[in-house]
Formats: sequence, structure tokens, C-alpha cells
Amino acid sequence: MPVELFQILKDNAVKVLHSICQQIWKTQQWPQDWKRSVCIPIPKKGKAKECSNYRTIALISHASKVMLKILQARLQQSVNHELSDVQAGFRKGRGTRDQIANILWITEKAREFQKNIYFCFIDYAKDFDCVDHNKLWKILKEMGIPDHLTCLLRNLYAGQEATVRTGHGTTDWLQIGKGVRQGCILSPCLFNLYVEYIMRNAGLDEAQAGIKTAGRNTNNLRYADVTTLMAESEEELKSLLMKVKEETEKVGLKLNIQKTKIIASGPITSWEIDGETVSNFIFGGSKITADGDCSHETKRCLLLGRKVMTQLDSILKSRAPLAALKSQLCIVPVSGFPDRCSHLRRAPSPPPRAPAALPPESSNSRFSSQSVASDHRSAPSCQTRAWTPAPRSPPRT
Repeated sequence: MPVELFQILKDNAVKVLHSICQQIWKTQQWPQDWKRSVCIPIPKKGKAKECSNYRTIALISHASKVMLKILQARLQQSVNHELSDVQAGFRKGRGTRDQIANILWITEKAREFQKNIYFCFIDYAKDFDCVDHNKLWKILKEMGIPDHLTCLLRNLYAGQEATVRTGHGTTDWLQIGKGVRQGCILSPCLFNLYVEYIMRNAGLDEAQAGIKTAGRNTNNLRYADVTTLMAESEEELKSLLMKVKEETEKVGLKLNIQKTKIIASGPITSWEIDGETVSNFIFGGSKITADGDCSHETKRCLLLGRKVMTQLDSILKSRAPLAALKSQLCIVPVSGFPDRCSHLRRAPSPPPRAPAALPPESSNSRFSSQSVASDHRSAPSCQTRAWTPAPRSPPRT
């Protein structure tokens, strides 16, 4: 059912959807059309003949999203109570910037007190696609999710089908027996509980290994499936990683060793941890280094800004009457991203040739190139947006 139909029917569509949602809530049975999804492969970088170089997106029924939104509101209350405060993925008011700030703050404190620090950035292999449904229902029960919601979710996942649509046609309907639903707003909540179960069984909350800061022990930070383990020695880090790896395999997931990276600020004597040791790592779009120096990230962002300007050269230097479009092309976000760096003496700015590439004032333009350059120079700098450590949530009771 197209979304335009709901816009035309208005109140009549609301009454019909309300009746259907009530029926689903009472009977706990879903229409088969609401269990179906259409998968469309989107090519990524690399050779087009390799399946791994495609990312699939799933299209689900518009009408089903109304019921899914209702379930999400009821499920989110229990999920927020169960999740640890170190989990920032798919949670209101939190994001990658919080975890980036926490890592930088911990690194600065370790350097201030002359302590070694070891990071391990864990990556799971096909994690969202490898969630075991039977284990998921068991986890929901142990986490205290109401039985009625669990039964609704179980029936939603039972008998779900998918088809793949390409430029050459559409495949037959296929049964799906593993993984959380793609395109479903409930999948992030369910996966967060899945990862929380792994970390609890690994005993990270009770482990003595970790970084002691501000009167508490921190040994992991999480953003959905991206987990960062940290310790003050390589032995402690190895112990944490082995516990997580063991519990991960118990629930049907596996660590992606090729994408697991390790950063160490201290000496490495007998390294026996699976993963590549690197001097820096791109985490959440930001460059993390062992010494916690933000200048590397600043230079990287400036280079990204120059790259964007180079790609836009043909547009900016063209003689076509696109003055309004050219003036709206903004390079500041990509080159000015590291605004958390309070120690910078000057703000990272776009390449100096950016304003010069704009067209001269024309007779039909509403602004001049001088005003554009003036607006650019008056943009807020990093000094007015100094980085502060991310606020910490109170511990769970």
C-alpha cells in the first residue's frame, strides 16, 4: 500500500489502521504482507562482480510501521532500563561523539598520570544478519521484557519472507530464519539487548581490569555493534578479549579478526591477541591515536576539505548562472569537524581558495562575493566551541 494512499484517505485510513493494530495486539498474529520485505542491492566500492561489495537495503510495508512504532514505544522503556550506560548506540541523546570524547578524555588522563593504556576495537562479522532467533527470545525473557511483547515479536519473525529486486527482475520469495529484520525500527533495540547479554555474561561489569578514572573502573565503551575494550596492561586486555570472544560465540556471533584493531601506548612484550596492532584508528569518523593528539585528526579533516574542493572545481569555476547554488556549497562541516579540540590555537578552515572560486557579483545576483567571504570569516571557530568531556550517566541500580 503506497504512502500516498494514506495521505488521500486521511481520517478513514487512521480508522482502518487503528482497527488492524488492535486486532494484531489482541490475536498476536501479523498479516503476511507485513512480514515481507523487498531487498535492493546497492553497489559499494570495489568490483561489481563480488557480492561482498554490495550493501542491501530492505523495503517493508508502510502500514506495518505504525504497529512497529507502537511496539517500539513500549519496548524502549524496558530496553533503556536494561542497557548499560556505556552503550551509546541507538539511544536518545547519545552518539558517536560521546564515545569519541570519552576515549580522548581517558587517553589524556592516562597520559597526564603517566599510565599505559591499551585499546582493542572489536568488529563482529555479519552481526545483524547472524542473530539467532531462539537465543534472542531467551534473552528477552531473561531481560524482563513482557511476555506479550515477546510473543508479538516471535510471531512477527516467524514465517517472514524476502525477495531481491535488481535491474534484471525480482527473485522468488525466500524464507528468513536468522538475523534481525532489515529496515525494521525494532531491530536496533533487539540487537542492543543481544550485545548487552554478551557483555553481562562476559562479566565486564565485575572485572577488575580496565581504566580507573573519576572513582570508577571503565573497561569497555559501545556504540551498537562497535565495542572498544580498554585496559592498563596487555594481560588485562587479553583477558577481557578472551571473555568477550567466548560469550560471543555462544550466542552465534563471531569476531571479525581482520577488522579488529589494537592501539597500545605502552610497551608490547608478548603480544598474543588476535587482531592487528596499529598506531591510529578511524573510530566513528574520527582519527584516534595512541597519544591522544587531536592535531592528526585536524590535519585529516583539512585534507578532506581540500579533497571536496577539488571535486567541486568543475562546478565552482563554471560560467553557468548558478550563483545561488555555488554560494550554498559549504565545505566547513567536513573540514571543521574536530571542534572538540580545545587546545587548537586556530580554527580549521576550508582551503583559502574556496571563496575565490565563487563567481563574481552579477547583475541578477542578490549578494556579492565579498559578502560571502565576510560570512565565511565570521563563522564560529573551534575556540568558541571548545571540547568538554561527555556527561556521564548515573550508574544503573
